[in-house]
Amino acid sequence: MSTKAPNPVDKYVGSRVRMRRIMLGMSQEKLGLALGLTFQQVQKYEKGTNRVGASRIQQISEILEVPVSFLFDGGPSGRPSGEGFGEAASPAYVSDFLASSEGLALTRAFTRIGDPKLRRSIVELVEQIAAREAAENA
Repeated sequence: MSTKAPNPVDKYVGSRVRMRRIMLGMSQEKLGLALGLTFQQVQKYEKGTNRVGASRIQQISEILEVPVSFLFDGGPSGRPSGEGFGEAASPAYVSDFLASSEGLALTRAFTRIGDPKLRRSIVELVEQIAAREAAENA
């Protein structure tokens, strides 16, 4: 019996739910309780394995305190690319990084730094490290 691959939009919406849930420090169990679901069902939503209905998306957005559009912003549109409508979607690696625990921790910590010069210095440091790493692996 073959299993069907998750739809890219379902997967993307699930990753945005996961990202926001982690940003809030909320467990899958706590989100599940608020939705009247098990944490396993939340896991399936976050992986894109199970589709999320419209009313459930509305409910999730309210619990996570974001507009419904947040769950779709930057995701696959279902339209063929190159039609020239709207802005280009963020590369997948950006949303994948932001959905990771490291990406969220780094983003959380970085946004708490108020000094713009210090923030710029950190960006330059990371760029130098990445360039050095790329040169060593070339």
